[in-house]
Amino acid sequence: MAYASKAGRARISSTNPQALAICDRCGFTYNHVDLMWQYDYAGAGLINKRILVCKPCYDTPQEQLRAIVLPADPVPIINPRVETWAEAENSYITTSAPTVYDPITGIPVPSDVNVVSEAGQNYTTQVIGAPTGLEQGAVMPLFQKTAYNVNLSPLSVTANGTSIITVTCSKPHGMVTNSQISVEGLANNNANGFYSVTVTTATAFTYQTNSAIPSAALLQGTTNMVTALVGLPYDYDQIPQVGP
Repeated sequence: MAYASKAGRARISSTNPQALAICDRCGFTYNHVDLMWQYDYAGAGLINKRILVCKPCYDTPQEQLRAIVLPADPVPIINPRVETWAEAENSYITTSAPTVYDPITGIPVPSDVNVVSEAGQNYTTQVIGAPTGLEQGAVMPLFQKTAYNVNLSPLSVTANGTSIITVTCSKPHGMVTNSQISVEGLANNNANGFYSVTVTTATAFTYQTNSAIPSAALLQGTTNMVTALVGLPYDYDQIPQVGP
């Protein structure tokens, strides 16, 4: 006559007895030797979760919990050949004029001549207009040891009928000339955006928009003005919002 075993999924042997144990997950009875420790990733390596489970209950360690270990920087090579970034970033402008001739040799001087400063730097075409692809919500909060996305707590934001906007803060702003800000929620949308500032006092500064703003008080309850850090074109000190 057959009967139901009380040993669950364990093997019972009178000649080779083995201890029984309960799986910590499913609660079924197994031989203790058939249970295994559950491991999972924590940091860069595996840790023992200290639970014994049967083979069907064992979870493969989750790779998403594994920390990414970045390899060391490659060793610098001798005699590298790198891109000439200064030349690649410059969009040279030229002067155009009727052909002139050297008074001594009579050789014609080309009409297109690069405009070069006294320091030998090639000038680039002035970029004009608000930068695109920037979002105030994406302003980085920290770069090296300097915090950004810091609220400036403006008391007043005033337009005087020109492209100059004057801002007065309720506390020292801690910026210097050419520091950058992000502005949203002003009464005139043309005064919103990312700008480089000109500091006038410890609690006041100005910035210049791309077009004239009618005289008005621009501060609203929805205004949010924070410090920012925007990557600039090569050899530029300010966000190229306006022309020279």
